[in-house]
Amino acid sequence: MPRPARPVRDVVFVDGVRTPFGKAGPKGMYHETRADDLVVSCIRELMRRSPSLPPDRVDDVAVAATTQTGDQGLTIGRSAAVLAGLPRSVPGFAIDRMCAGAMTAVTTTAGGIAVGAYDVVVAGGVEHMGHHPMGDGVDPNPRFLAEQLVDPSALVMGNTAENLHDRFPHLTRERADAYAAASQAKLAKAYADGKIQPDLVPVATRSTEHGWGLATADEPPRPGTTAADLAELKTPFRPHGRVTAGNSAGLNDGATAAMLTGADTAAELGLAPKMRMISYAFAGVEPEFMGTGPLPATEKALAKAGLGMDDIGLFEINEAFAVQVLAFLDHHGIADDDPRVNPYGGAIAVGHPLASSGVRLMNQLAREFEDHPEVRYGVTTMCVGLGMGGTVVWENPHHAEYEEAAA
Repeated sequence: MPRPARPVRDVVFVDGVRTPFGKAGPKGMYHETRADDLVVSCIRELMRRSPSLPPDRVDDVAVAATTQTGDQGLTIGRSAAVLAGLPRSVPGFAIDRMCAGAMTAVTTTAGGIAVGAYDVVVAGGVEHMGHHPMGDGVDPNPRFLAEQLVDPSALVMGNTAENLHDRFPHLTRERADAYAAASQAKLAKAYADGKIQPDLVPVATRSTEHGWGLATADEPPRPGTTAADLAELKTPFRPHGRVTAGNSAGLNDGATAAMLTGADTAAELGLAPKMRMISYAFAGVEPEFMGTGPLPATEKALAKAGLGMDDIGLFEINEAFAVQVLAFLDHHGIADDDPRVNPYGGAIAVGHPLASSGVRLMNQLAREFEDHPEVRYGVTTMCVGLGMGGTVVWENPHHAEYEEAAA
């Protein structure tokens, strides 16, 4: 008997939303808000923005969280789907790849679409770092250190950033601070230009001290920050180090969600794609130099796509640490202030609620594609704890050659 044909379909990013990102801790705006409710807000907004999509056409819901316990546990993809009011027929699951959780939720379900297992999926992530601090409840196997499988610094992300400064001494603190100040300025301009607000889902908040509120904007940004301001900050990971709270992403709370479909399903349902997925790849690196992960991941993703760096017109690079972005740019001969890189600012300014950030990168790239129809390809890329990187290559549907390629 002949083997049945296996379909390979185009996968498109139809829409993406996120909550405003908050500061983690008792003073943060989400301190008394549940993590799963943040995800529910995103799922409901995605469905509201797609009225032509029957809810029972959603085939699966994948939600990432780095700390899968408490209000981020209970197979959060399924529990969030039920809480969001999707039909009971819609399944869901949880996923974890630390910072690249939402990115992995997208790529995993996109693979299902490509082979015909799904037509429509919702994929995203959440991290309530106020409820679940980084590393909370983790019990690393003693063999990691006893057998010298990793350097002790690999278990503390700030230390891995200091290691990058050691490896690349020309990536100075001054460069990192200048890059961080520029990220703040770019985000402030993006807000002023109305580029961030369309993807934000207002979230009702509750505070014992202040009562009910409504989160409509990101809490972490510090507009007006200068490199001189950042030079005054302490270096918590190493005496006389180079990594500070100002040239790193903060500790944050927030959630994201994206809708992906087959290109044929989008056409059937009248859904307008914002991006088409071309390829993706994940790669491992030395855990103590975690920030180099985007380098091999991007090389793999571009090779799979048959593209080179010269073909990429926009980069959304997660700013876990300024030095990690600078290492990527330096490797490829890209200037620190290249306008193709994070045009709307990045995680240093807006925040980085770990597992949610991958879709935030995608949202921003999709908006940037609208602004730049002359750009055909862009990438979203990020470093990942324990020495990994992830990259997704996307095509701009507003480019003149898009329809011909998709046909």
